[in-house]
Amino acid sequence: MSNSEQPIQDITPVQQQEEDGPEFLNEEDVLEVEELGGDDAMAVESDDDDEYDANAQHEYHGEGEGHDDAMTLLDNGLDDSVATARLHANEGGAVFCLAVHPHAATLAVSGAEDDQAFIFRTDTGAQVASLTGHSDSVTSVGWNFDGSLVATGGMDGRVNVWKARRPSSDMAWEETGWELACSLEGPDEVNFLDWHPKGNVLMAGGADGTVWLWNLPSGATMHVLSGHTSSVTCGRFTPDGKKILTASEDSTLILWDPRTGESVHKLTGADARFRLEGGINCLAVNPASTVAIVGGAEGGLRAVNLVQGTVLAQMEGHEEGASIEQVAFNEIPTVGGAQSGASVTVMVSVGVDGRVCTWEASGFKLRSTGSHEDAVTSLSFSPHTPTFLTGSADKTLKLWDYRTGSCLRTLLGPRDIVHAVSVSRDGRIAVSGSEDGTVLTFRLDGNDEKR
Repeated sequence: MSNSEQPIQDITPVQQQEEDGPEFLNEEDVLEVEELGGDDAMAVESDDDDEYDANAQHEYHGEGEGHDDAMTLLDNGLDDSVATARLHANEGGAVFCLAVHPHAATLAVSGAEDDQAFIFRTDTGAQVASLTGHSDSVTSVGWNFDGSLVATGGMDGRVNVWKARRPSSDMAWEETGWELACSLEGPDEVNFLDWHPKGNVLMAGGADGTVWLWNLPSGATMHVLSGHTSSVTCGRFTPDGKKILTASEDSTLILWDPRTGESVHKLTGADARFRLEGGINCLAVNPASTVAIVGGAEGGLRAVNLVQGTVLAQMEGHEEGASIEQVAFNEIPTVGGAQSGASVTVMVSVGVDGRVCTWEASGFKLRSTGSHEDAVTSLSFSPHTPTFLTGSADKTLKLWDYRTGSCLRTLLGPRDIVHAVSVSRDGRIAVSGSEDGTVLTFRLDGNDEKR
């Protein structure tokens, strides 16, 4: 049903939202479409690539033989991980979601098929807190902007929010205790969670076509957005925090105003230029909050102007019919940008065809195509750097350089399908979660001392 057919539920008064919640879009605010043009725009800051080459201990190549080579190297003891968390492995629960703490790379949260979620030490694999309360698989986890709250969402339709017991800012995050702040009833199955980038507002979307917003830590419901008519597969706040973008299985994309709960723009499969067969599987928004990229469950990418609500480009780089699993934007310094602050926006997409595609975020043109030996399931950028990490069903992780499109390192350690990866904000630590329930920690800075 459309947003106009069903009134928006608004339990929290608007005045209270403005006082307690984050700052949203004012009527006088004007957004401009980001334009990146010319060769200089893509002249990004170059690090010493020899640093990465020296760490490429187990790089392998070749069609169809990489998987076997990786397992042989593992059997011979060549494991790049530095710590292992087996908190889910005892129950045989596949790890579906991971997130490294925004300010403490030694902490991360995981969620799995065993209905459990844990906060754990990335440097030792030790449990810090058990985030109990779900009766079905935990499919989404996420930290708020300052790391003082963590949310878990499951197929049971429940969203649990935990808060840090940290009496002083001098207390180390590793020593912090955690307690349940609230348990929220939301969509009948939670497909995704996303925190506001600057405030304690949480969003969840699910299989029943609804999107919920709550104020935390009180748990008061702000809105229930009811503009989708099928499962809402993905969504996020725009980086400026002023809008919400959600997408669904019926190839519908909606831009919302979180203050009012009303839709701003809506694109549907009725528009042949926008339609993605099989629906929308993933989305990303550029740092300027003006452009979105959406990926189809049966292939295809679309670039959308969020200011005007129009299609900018149809992007072809993956095999026809191959699900796009994740897309991501990042900002990286231009040449000399480290001193001046100048940066360029870049974009990557990955899919079940095994392809890792880098794109020009200005003209939406394909720059390079790399590959895994099997489906690429996950993607995480090192913020403000040209490097990004991918995880795959081929049981490996790969570290890439956007500037060249080349693989810098192949990381060995997982012995089963990798479902999730997450890179710390400082870009030095990465964690991976696998089908066998194990979570591994990797050092991306070359310090590979095993714990």
